[in-house]
Amino acid sequence: MKPKDVAASHFQTAGGAYAKYRPTYPAELATFLALQCRQHNTALDLGCGTGQFSKLIANHFKQVLATDVSASQIDNAVPASNIRFAVEPAEQCSADDGSVDLIVAAQAAHWFDLARFYEEVERIAAPGAVLALVSYGVLAIDEAKCNERFGKFYYDEIGPYWPPERKHVDNGYASFEFPFQAIKYPSLSIERNWTLEQFLGYVGTWSSIRAATKAGEGAILGEFSKELASLWGDPNQQTKITWPIAKRLGRV
Repeated sequence: MKPKDVAASHFQTAGGAYAKYRPTYPAELATFLALQCRQHNTALDLGCGTGQFSKLIANHFKQVLATDVSASQIDNAVPASNIRFAVEPAEQCSADDGSVDLIVAAQAAHWFDLARFYEEVERIAAPGAVLALVSYGVLAIDEAKCNERFGKFYYDEIGPYWPPERKHVDNGYASFEFPFQAIKYPSLSIERNWTLEQFLGYVGTWSSIRAATKAGEGAILGEFSKELASLWGDPNQQTKITWPIAKRLGRV
């Protein structure tokens, strides 16, 4: 099965949970990317999910094309006047030749056929367009005991159920070939203050959880949830969660 087909399989029915539980990128990231662009006519958000980042980009561009291979994700996206959502693969999108000023793939590029994707980037890029491959890495919980228990869960317990593409997220896409003129970028992170329910809801959206459940090992999440709850304390207590943001930025 090709990576894009694996992605569709993992996320085809997960749009509602994604919209509710997945963290959004900071507005500062969209602002920074827009400042790198020479024009602000059209942006493309590939693998857009439910359009969380698409909405941030839309504040800086006349129009945004937001695409995903999962119809469920697109169905759960919130409409906006200058965003057109479409069920399309990243390697074959409906953007016109030479029309896109900013091309973004946020937490999605590891599913792409990179060679074909880069060919598509060259086709649709406007002169001087910016390509941004963005991901957020392994989270940290701002409570030592909870963070330690999470690390064991992530690497040792649920780790074997991540698809092979996950390694690219863990290394911030550093292993990707990237044949574009590099653009320097500032250090940014995602920060959220979450209750236990919000945190576990996010974990429940992982493709590794779906894979473990399909393999008959769904109890892994239940056991982790119980142990984390005993360490968390009051389940309504908010705890700071931080994800480092990795970026591969280039000018096409």
